[in-house]
Amino acid sequence: MATQTTSSSIALQQLQLDNARALLDHSMLVALPSPQESPAGYLQGVIDGLCELSLKDPLTGLGNRRHFCAVQERTIDGVARSGDPALLLMLDVDHFKRVNDTYGHQVGDQVLQAIARAIAKCVRPMDTVARYGGEEFAVVLPNCHTSFGATVAERIRAAVESLVIPISPSLTIKVTASVGGAYAPEWVRSTASLWTERADLQLYRAKTEGRNRVCLDHPQEIYVSAEEKNLLFGHLALGEPAWIESVTGEVPGASALGAAQRVN
Repeated sequence: MATQTTSSSIALQQLQLDNARALLDHSMLVALPSPQESPAGYLQGVIDGLCELSLKDPLTGLGNRRHFCAVQERTIDGVARSGDPALLLMLDVDHFKRVNDTYGHQVGDQVLQAIARAIAKCVRPMDTVARYGGEEFAVVLPNCHTSFGATVAERIRAAVESLVIPISPSLTIKVTASVGGAYAPEWVRSTASLWTERADLQLYRAKTEGRNRVCLDHPQEIYVSAEEKNLLFGHLALGEPAWIESVTGEVPGASALGAAQRVN
């Protein structure tokens, strides 16, 4: 036992952990035990802290895109196995470039932080809110039925619109956001990219229809795409039975989305 303890201590001393420790101390993410008292506990704390830090957006404290993608994959798998509905919301701040150009990027950061807090207050503990990139946020809502999903999406939109964000002692600003959402196809092993594409298409629709609104692709409006058909039936035969064609189809407008430019 003494030999094992000595070898562990020597290995810990040989590791270059100063930068990792400084990063965790700066983030105030975890309280690490003393390396002298518990070498194994100290090392485990550093590993756990770095793992958690790698999944967080440093500006807003929300999950980052890496975390979002992992949750999205798990949710798709759950929908395929259980059939429970799951909703993906994509939110984009309207005219955010105008905020940065007028007030500066520091104010833009304040706006993003305020919006992140507002979104987090609108969802359940089981839901995942992430900063997808730039001024775009994503929300994954598992076990989310249509009436609840529409209510939450509108609640988020209204919460952002109602924000009064102080940027100086004498100045406040207000912003709005557009929200697009899509339900994952039930009992279908879809892909994260297809699900995101559907939600992004609705976000584009919300932008082009005037911004500061919610557009959702409801479950009954979802069609199985060619890629999803291949995932479902590709192993059965080279040709498709006629009944498959009768109940499946392509995602309307998906190719148009790729060609269209995002409207801020």
